[in-house]
Amino acid sequence: MREGAILYVIDATEQKALELKFAQSHKMEAVGQLAGGVAHDFNNVLTAIIGFSDLLLQTHRPTDPAYRDIMNIKSSANRAAGLVRQLLAYSRRQTLQAEVLELGEVITDLSALLNKALGEKVTLKILPGRDLWHVKADKTQFEHVIINLAVNARDAMPEGGCLTIRTRNVSERESLKLGGLGITAGEYLLVEVEDSGIGIPPDVIGRIFEPFFTTKEVGKGTGLGLSTVYGIVKQTGGYIFADSDVGKGTTFRVYLPRHIVEHEDELPPRTKKVEQTRDLTGTGRVLLVEDEDVVRSFAVRALSRQGYEVLEAGTGLEAIEVMDRENHRVDIVVSDVIMPEMDGPSLLKELRKTNPALKFIFVSGYPDDAFKKSLGDNEEYAFLPKPFTLPQLAAKVKEQLGR
Repeated sequence: MREGAILYVIDATEQKALELKFAQSHKMEAVGQLAGGVAHDFNNVLTAIIGFSDLLLQTHRPTDPAYRDIMNIKSSANRAAGLVRQLLAYSRRQTLQAEVLELGEVITDLSALLNKALGEKVTLKILPGRDLWHVKADKTQFEHVIINLAVNARDAMPEGGCLTIRTRNVSERESLKLGGLGITAGEYLLVEVEDSGIGIPPDVIGRIFEPFFTTKEVGKGTGLGLSTVYGIVKQTGGYIFADSDVGKGTTFRVYLPRHIVEHEDELPPRTKKVEQTRDLTGTGRVLLVEDEDVVRSFAVRALSRQGYEVLEAGTGLEAIEVMDRENHRVDIVVSDVIMPEMDGPSLLKELRKTNPALKFIFVSGYPDDAFKKSLGDNEEYAFLPKPFTLPQLAAKVKEQLGR
């Protein structure tokens, strides 16, 4: 009998690629959770800094020497708040105002702004597809995605070049071929942003969506641009990928799920200018529930100065005790969401048992999407994201009491 061997050769390239995608996805998710938690804590700190700056500005005239210093403090805090919003975008915990969009029109409307941002050395080409499907997304945040990708492309073309933005529909059949990228089968609208720049090295491209990762010189970027884009796209239910050829350029591909418009009233109405409330004074009894002492102190002083009688509590359980002591004679409750012992949504449910019509405002560093699932569909409440200013808080309370 002759001896022999059987040799099996298995191509594991696709499997290895899937494993790498899976590991990268988990890594991004972990970093996102960390970023979101840090952003939430910073929002509490920034609420206090911005709030007490507003209180100080009320007691100083513009001609006072300290007035400019206070304005600089508030301006710096607002810049920090912008960075926090980018972190929340990456962690998919920012507040999105979704509406039905025709992305071809949105991108065309951005062309003038994009040309200005790109400069004279870069040529912009916008190539919209035919009969583009609708998507449901936050228009402002989607514009932020396009602008960020365009600016990133500009920086990759220091000697000039061409930036091309294409849009087209992707059928479910075509999406099935993209399963290796982790895309769920379905109908999508694809936005491609392609530059003719220097390209991204293979050892770098896997990290470009990580927060604070940047290849730019110190002071030239925060490293949050592409991570913000990633977060916005993911929170919208989409996918983003980057392909690059060093020396030839980079292409970013954004897949957003198709939204089928069933009723004409789904289409967004013309934007209306919101009339700002100038007189922020009011009357009524407000229960302020906030576990962060410094934030609660600012909010109590802010509303008291506007003419409200303010009761305060540091926890949900303490708020219930205050309500019982006051025989529920409170016109409106302003409450944080995440608190020890009893969170904001649980407090709302408990108080509504006695007073179903009680007006309620949640304040949080997270969007209301993060907690509204724990409330019933019929629960009514207002929402004010942190960090907020004195005028924003006073305007929200006055608006709700006037309803």
